[in-house]
Amino acid sequence: MSLLLVAAAAVAQRSSSPHLGPNVLIFDPTKSEPQMQAAIDRVYANEQHSEFGPNRYALLFLPGKYHLNVPVGYYTEVRGLGATPDAVHIAGNVHADATLPKDNATCVFWRGIENFAVTPTGAGQSEMTPGTMRWAVSQAAPMRRMHIEGNLVLHQNHGWASGGWMADTLVDGTVDSGTQQQWIARNSDWAGWTGSNWNMVFVGVPHAPAGAWPKSAYTEIARTPVVREKPFLEVNATGKWSVRVPGVCSDSTGTTWRTPVAMPGRDIPIEQFYIGRPGHDTAASINAQLARGKQLLLTPGIYDLTEPIRVVKPDTVVLGLGFATLRPTNGTAAMVTADADGLTIAGLLFDAGSRISPVLLQIGAPGNPHHSHRADPILLADVFFREGGAGAGSTVGNLEVNANNTIIDHVWIWRADHGAHVGWTDNLSQNGLIVNGDDVIAFGLFVEHHQQFQVLWNGERGRTYMYQSEIPYDPPNQAAYTSMPGTDGWASYKVASTVHQHEAWGLGVYSVFLHPDIFLTRAIEAPAAENVRFHDMITTCLNNYGGIRNVIDNEGGAATCHPKHWPRLTAFP
Repeated sequence: MSLLLVAAAAVAQRSSSPHLGPNVLIFDPTKSEPQMQAAIDRVYANEQHSEFGPNRYALLFLPGKYHLNVPVGYYTEVRGLGATPDAVHIAGNVHADATLPKDNATCVFWRGIENFAVTPTGAGQSEMTPGTMRWAVSQAAPMRRMHIEGNLVLHQNHGWASGGWMADTLVDGTVDSGTQQQWIARNSDWAGWTGSNWNMVFVGVPHAPAGAWPKSAYTEIARTPVVREKPFLEVNATGKWSVRVPGVCSDSTGTTWRTPVAMPGRDIPIEQFYIGRPGHDTAASINAQLARGKQLLLTPGIYDLTEPIRVVKPDTVVLGLGFATLRPTNGTAAMVTADADGLTIAGLLFDAGSRISPVLLQIGAPGNPHHSHRADPILLADVFFREGGAGAGSTVGNLEVNANNTIIDHVWIWRADHGAHVGWTDNLSQNGLIVNGDDVIAFGLFVEHHQQFQVLWNGERGRTYMYQSEIPYDPPNQAAYTSMPGTDGWASYKVASTVHQHEAWGLGVYSVFLHPDIFLTRAIEAPAAENVRFHDMITTCLNNYGGIRNVIDNEGGAATCHPKHWPRLTAFP
């Protein structure tokens, strides 16, 4: 038996624990800390540099106190199992570290921490100051529902880092964003914040850093208009497992778990979930359970799907552990949903297959009259998409939202720019996100490298809080990257000409062309309508070639590499 399995057995699961498979390690504070540390170290040894590897892990901590060093590698999720973050306390360190030379964290993807407290001591990081935790990450690395009992740095020794997400988190000390290029913090708080770079967005943060665009990179929205927090696993004092599904919060600020007022929500006993297992379950077996009314918990691994998973019953929760990955094999979608109240899709990686799919995740059917879900909105939280990198993969689109009142709470939709099967004619993807529903709201849109519009918004009254996008690196020439006569490329963020009302805050669009003489006419394209408004936009030109000629429509000026000029635009119109 491997060290991992021996150690997993040593951290004995309580009698009522569900069977979550060998890649879910459940830690008990009454058990041997050296054996727990050995299990954690073994996972990290597997995943430290496994950027496109096949393994997936979830490290779950029962309530109590631990003295451990927890490095978090690729496809690794660390979760506390308490009712609040303070129910699970790790004294030692929890950290994400750069994976490239020169402290470069721009490829620190696909890992997450959730629902526990950390008292950082610098364990395992000799260069770190005691009392400071390092979370040097880029995309698809969510920090949710955390309590950092000290300081937090979002970089490694000021090496590059490129984008991150924080929600429902309290930092007792100071957050140092340093060289982070962009960041979003929603419903979080801290004693202080230092650092800025390109676009840093704070939504519902009581102590957002002072400063106004364009002199600073800060965009502040005082209160979060509407949100549902991501569901989380919980084990109570008697050892009973459940999934807590937070309710809708409107006009909120700060964290949910320190308020004296009980937050809305419901608890679903684990027995009501079908627990999916990679290599065992098919789309057909999962669909049969969903049709019976089961909720769905997907354990870590890769699920090859010959047909879509179909989520049709209202208030169904689909929750992935350890970056559970859905990969279509027959040129279909990986998952489709009905136009139903209260659906939750969370904690999943959608990986395109070698046969081109029309879309990877479709929310609601296209073309039909759609219902209002205002009282019970649909939630997509920590949902990530990929074409290429790990293997051959192509789509037409990635995420298609047809249902009204959908909340998108952190997505990274990535056509790979490195790894296996990467190239202009290899990993095909026209669009990252297409929104056809009305009253859709997005917090933290990271959408990159698709070959036409990164985002195409057709619905009314859409709102986006923080948008980060690199347009494709690899158009071989301008002719291959021309949307219509007189327009080079496709705008990164496109609001359809038929839309009358739309608003977005804190947008960054960046060009990194690999071939000379390639340009994008405009980073953002929107109709000239009174109620279509954009706030705090930046464009940049990286590498040595081409650039972006306008920020939005014909306004804002050009982003050029030589001379370096990166325009900022405060408002449109």
